[in-house]
Formats: sequence, structure tokens, C-alpha cells
Amino acid sequence: MIPVSIQVRQALGKLVLPLLLLLSIGIIIAGQADKPLADKARMYVADALGPLWNLMSSTQERVLAMTDNLREAGRLAKENARLKAENENLRRWYDVAVSLTRENDSLKTALHWIPESAPAFVTGRVVADSGGIYARAVLLVAGTDSGVQVGNVALAANGLAGRVTETGAHSARILLITDIASRLPVMLEASHTPAIMVGDNSPMPRLMYYAQDTRPIEGERVVTSDQAGAFPAGLPIGTVHYLSAGRPVVAPFAQLDHLSLLRVFNFGQSQIEPPEAPGHVPLAPQRKPLSLPLKNLLGQG
Repeated sequence: MIPVSIQVRQALGKLVLPLLLLLSIGIIIAGQADKPLADKARMYVADALGPLWNLMSSTQERVLAMTDNLREAGRLAKENARLKAENENLRRWYDVAVSLTRENDSLKTALHWIPESAPAFVTGRVVADSGGIYARAVLLVAGTDSGVQVGNVALAANGLAGRVTETGAHSARILLITDIASRLPVMLEASHTPAIMVGDNSPMPRLMYYAQDTRPIEGERVVTSDQAGAFPAGLPIGTVHYLSAGRPVVAPFAQLDHLSLLRVFNFGQSQIEPPEAPGHVPLAPQRKPLSLPLKNLLGQG
């Protein structure tokens, strides 16, 4: 390499910009003087540099694709590790469930358990309820012709949705658990505390009338109670959530604002009547109150 002094390099550095300016001016003048020649030269340069630009563009796309693939591989590795851990956890719970099922079957056999008959149900499509006296209600495209009766229980995919209040031949109105007219006896699973779930037209009904010495626990499950005989025990409703101190509400499992299908079950609670005890004496019929003529009370005038 030929050594170049500092003064020469400084002089060449100062001449680069003027030379480039002169070259640019010369190219502009040449292009104006002979435009066809300038166009041919420009296209020649474009043809020469075209493959280079194409190679650079494809290389950039490949590099970006490789980067995305590496990121996706890292994400998939993390997701795979999470799924493996979840699968191991589910496997342990599966073994526990199988063991409990076998134990339950053996206990039922030893106790000569008589299983309850499966309730009949009807699945129908849900449409918006534009009429009626309830603010939170839906119409089901299934009525008495399909076996739907007043008092039947409506279940969504995840939990309790409401109860049938009115029926027609081909439709039924279902009062949702969030309506202000809804009052349901419920049971808190963790604390085994009975309570009343009261709707107030908000997405989460209130939890009231529970024992003061047993407060609802945040996150515990809420299920139906059979105290009033309207619902069977154990139907899932939601979980306890505190909006503020001392204000427990129930976050429903069912997405009541996005209902598309509902299953209407006939649990037959109203048809269960106890047999009469031996020696039972029926109550005497009530006597009708005596009605005296008004003229007898006022006397003869």
C-alpha cells in the first residue's frame, strides 16, 4: 500500500465534495443535452443493479423469516413446557378422579344405592326478548310442544342461566338469574353456608342473608340449594367476588350477555310429594265465616 501523507489525505477529502458536485452538474447537463442517451444510460444502470436489488430484497425477507421462526420456536418451546407441566398435573388429577370413581361405585354397591333417573331436557336457540315485564330475560325457541314447562331450569354450557316463567306453544320466556325479580336459595361450597342470591339487573347478582359468623370466601363456588324445592342441589352458578368490603356478589359461570343455546331441564322438583304417614288425620276443613244481613245488624227501621 502506497503511504499517503496526512496533508494529501486532507486535500483529497476537501476535493471529494466539489468533485461530486461537479459530476452531478455534468450528468444533469448531459441529460438535458442528450435526453435519449441519458434515458438509455439510466435504464442500463437499472438493469445492471436490478438483480442486485432483488438479491438484497430476498436476503432481507429470508433473514426476517428466520428471525420470526426463531422467535416462534422459542415461544413454542415455552408453550410446550407449560403444556407438559399442565398435562402432568391433569394426569395426577385423572388418577385421583379414577380412584374416587371406583371408590364411589364400590360404596354405592355396598349401600345398595338406587340411582336417580336422568332428567329430561330440551335444547333450544336463544333470541332476544324485546317484550315482557322482566329486564333480564330471553326467549327460547322451544315451547310446550317440545315439552318445556313453567318452572323448568335453564342451563348454559358453564352453569345456571335462569328458569322458565312463561310458555307458549313454540317459545318460552326464561328469567335470568341477574334480573331484579330473581331470588335463588344457594349454597357456598367451601363454607357450606346457605344464602340467597338476589338479582339487581347488573351482570353480577348480590349475595345476601348468609350467616354473619360465616363470611363468604373470595373465589369459592356457589351452587344451587334444594331448600325451597325449586332447584336441585349442586347446580353450578358462579364464584364469590367482593366489589368492596362487605359487598359480596356472584360472578356467574354462564355468559348471560352472549347466550346462543340453552338446555331446559325438567328435574321434576314440584312432582315430588311425600307419602302420607300411617294414622294421619286430615285437617278439618275451614268453616265459612257467617254473613249476617245488613238489616239484621241495623235493626228494623
